[in-house]
Amino acid sequence: MKDPRPIFKQVRDGLKKLIICGILKPDEKIPSVREMAQNLAINPNTIQKAYRDLEAEGYVYQVTGKGTFVASTEPGENSEKIEQLLLEVLKLARELIYLGISKEEIVAAVESL
Repeated sequence: MKDPRPIFKQVRDGLKKLIICGILKPDEKIPSVREMAQNLAINPNTIQKAYRDLEAEGYVYQVTGKGTFVASTEPGENSEKIEQLLLEVLKLARELIYLGISKEEIVAAVESL
């Protein structure tokens, strides 16, 4: 089935997933906008928008003349984002409980990470 999300969001989320899963390591260079656009056969402006979003979210950083790199994170950094994501987790946990999943099953799922 075709993904209804805009292409830049698909690219952004795909790269974010690779970073979160540790496939792309901190300070690793990611393909240039031009390279990525050619590889995916997508307009470079679309890739640039995805990269800008990732930079604004703190997942990548740019070095002028050198390219875009995966950002590293320090514990306690990004407290606003952490708080936002924890609220999202709580919301999802409440919904799962409403749908009949026990707290123990939720905890087990989280611990399996």
